[in-house]
Parts: sequence; C-alpha cells; structure tokens
Amino acid sequence: MTKPNGVHHLAITTADIKAQIAFFTDVLGTELVALYWMHGVKGAWHGFVKLNDHCSIAFVQTPEIAKIPRQIGSTHSGNPGAPCAGGAMQHLAMNCDSDEELLALRDRIRSRGVNVFGPIDHGFCKSIYFAGPENLSLEISTSRAAIDARAWIDPEVVGLAGISELELARYKSPARYDGAGGSVKQPPMDPAKPHMVYPEASYQKMLATSDEDYTRQRSETTPPVKVA
Repeated sequence: MTKPNGVHHLAITTADIKAQIAFFTDVLGTELVALYWMHGVKGAWHGFVKLNDHCSIAFVQTPEIAKIPRQIGSTHSGNPGAPCAGGAMQHLAMNCDSDEELLALRDRIRSRGVNVFGPIDHGFCKSIYFAGPENLSLEISTSRAAIDARAWIDPEVVGLAGISELELARYKSPARYDGAGGSVKQPPMDPAKPHMVYPEASYQKMLATSDEDYTRQRSETTPPVKVA
C-alpha cells in the first residue's frame, strides 16, 4: 500500500543554528551529519542532526528569522500542553526504545544542567519533558507496544470533533492506494485545497512546470565537500 512509513526529517526554523546544533549534539547526543547552503533558498543554511540513518531533526536559518519575534501562545506553545497557532509545531517528541533508555536520557539531559520532568506514564507510552533553545518544547517517549485503536479512540471526543461513524471507519482504515507509476498529472489549482505560500506569479509558474522540468531545475545533488 502506498503511504509514508516514517518521519524523514522535521524542519525547525532558528535564528541561531549553532546553539541548536550544540544543544542537540551535547544534551541529546545526536550527530551532526549535514550543514550547508539550503538548496533553492537564497541566504538560508540547512543543518541536520541524526536520530537514525533515515530520520533527522533539521534546522533552517535565514537572516529574516532573527527579526521575527517569538510569542508564547502565538508562534510557540511554551510547554507541551499549551496552545499556539494552528499548523505550527506545538512540541517535538523523539523516541527511545525502553524505560531504561528513557531514564538514561533523563540523566544525560540533567547532567548538562537542563531541567527535565517525568517520566509520565500515558498508558501507551512513557514520556519526559524539557525545553530547548528558542523556546522549543521537547519530549522523549518510549512505547511498550503499538497503540490499540480500540482502546484509545474515545467516542466522546469523536463526537465532539464532529466525526461521524462512517468517517471514523474511513479514518481507521484508509482506502488502499497502490500508485499509478508516477503518471498522475498535476491537478488544476483548487483554492479549497491546501497550498504552499509563494508569490502568486511564482506559484502559477510552478504549477505550469512539468514534473520532469521541476526536478531538473530544482535538484542539487552535489555535496558541498568532495569526499575522496
């Protein structure tokens, strides 16, 4: 079945990429694996710290980001239970594989002088909570088993969310789709659908560009450092 099978990377904007890299490498032990000029974005740096070979936390720094004020309750939640704007990252939860690793990570974080709370047992996972640079709200979780939808989908919340029984069944078992070999063409722009925000003329030009030309024009595959 055609569907995503994991998180490849989560991109976080930053006004101080060095501080974020220092925190994630020293406090959390992730490895810096990439730091380069972001492809196709003038003046932007892109950094990746590795969670595993196929999952990273990415940072994006541009000169404009430092000029944008951070506002708790608007741009940032401030803690894992507080609100912020729809579509913004409320908190980042990273995974570890056991209760022992969770406590070891708590020790590591505290040994770097960072306050951390928990574990809290949520039934299907246990989590610890702490903050990162620039008001990041962070969590590390470990799951004892896969989530059982029968136990964790609350009928009361289903109703409050306006989800019908037919919709719930569809959400729990999405329609199978096996792809069309990449042959599906770009649909006409529908204002009712989600869209990335670009200048109107640029976006219309992007929509009119063939997939082959878009790949050819935008791809940059050469690393910034030549490895022998």
